[in-house]
Formats: sequence, C-alpha cells, structure tokens
Amino acid sequence: MRSLHPTFSTPFVAVDGGGVFPVHRIYCVGRNYADHALEMGGDPSREAPFFFSKPADAVIQGHAVPYPPKTADLHHEVELVLALGTGGSDLSLEEADAAIYGYAVGVDLTRRDLQAEAKSKGRPWDMAKGFDCSGPIGRIIVRSGDGPAPHSRIRLSIDGTEKQSGTLAQMIWSPAEIVANLSSYVELKPGDLIFSGTPAGVGPLARGQKVTAEIDGLPRLIFTIK
Repeated sequence: MRSLHPTFSTPFVAVDGGGVFPVHRIYCVGRNYADHALEMGGDPSREAPFFFSKPADAVIQGHAVPYPPKTADLHHEVELVLALGTGGSDLSLEEADAAIYGYAVGVDLTRRDLQAEAKSKGRPWDMAKGFDCSGPIGRIIVRSGDGPAPHSRIRLSIDGTEKQSGTLAQMIWSPAEIVANLSSYVELKPGDLIFSGTPAGVGPLARGQKVTAEIDGLPRLIFTIK
C-alpha cells in the first residue's frame, strides 16, 4: 500500500514584536456577553458556557478576506482571543489564568443564514462557523501582568461606522473561567486559541467593505471583504 504524504504547513499567528504562534486548535465561546445573548434570542443568565470549534487553518492575517460561498448573510463578531502557552485538563482558575500566553483581537465570521438553518433543524454549526478564512486575527500581544483591563473597550466598525461597542467587563465568563471550564471537556494544549465571545451589534458584511476591529491595548485588526 502506498503511503500518502501531503504537503501542508502549521497555521500560525504573528506575535507583536517578532516571532510566531503556531496554532494547534481553535475554540469559540457562544453568547458570553449578555446583550449579545439577548440579541440572538438567548438567556443572558450565567449558565455554563458552551463551545464550538473552527479548524486551525481558519486563521487569516491578510488584509483581504474572501466572502465565503454558500451564504447570503455573512456576519461579523469582534472578540478577544486568548492564546494558550500551556495546557492541561481540569485546570483550577489559577492554573487556567497562568496558561494564557497572550491576547489578540479577532473576528468570528459567521454564515448566519446557515447557522439559523442548523439551529432550526438541530444540526451542528460546523459549516456556519468553521469555513475557510473564518477567523481573521490580529497580532498577538504577549501577556504582561494581568492582561487587558476589564474597562478595555472592544469595538468593530465597517467603512468607518461603528457597529459593535462594549467593554471586556461585560463578559459573563472571565478569560480564566473560560479556560478552566473548557479544560473540563478537553485537554488543552499549547497553541490553542480561544475566541471569547462578542458584544451586541453583530450584523452583515458585503464585498468591498473595510472592517476595523479593536480592543484597547492590542494591535488593531483591519481587513477588507473581497
């Protein structure tokens, strides 16, 4: 039997100041801001977080992001991304906090029409969330101290018009709580990225639009939908 030897490279994210962060897996937290939970018809109470995934090669750092096929309703969701430098299972809050290597701003691109259909039929969200180039991300800032302050603003604008705005203090689950909870389901590894939820104001994107995503203290993420 002939062996298959595909040629592919490990996805990576640039680190601010030099170097790269090889990506192992990408996890995302659903409805971690109360106003977005309400916006999406959910309950903003502090129930246990739920998670979904994107493939590692969904990350993209170019200035042009392709509009994906099979959708007429592509949405933006700006998020704080946690980059893990260590991992483990059943981490304590202290261990989970120490596992965070750095932070970046990212956008969870979503085929909203496919997601709505999947929800209505009780199907997985994979094709709504895990398509090619569905995870634009800025450069990672290596952690210094406690990380971004709770009052840090998180926002997204399209062609200069602000669409999403909030603060990290509005997160229902803190970064350490997210990491600890996720580690009870899977063994986390160095190189894992975690998109930590989005504030209200998600909405559609069209070809040619320029997206600017920002979190105070982190490198800005700018890209155009092509």
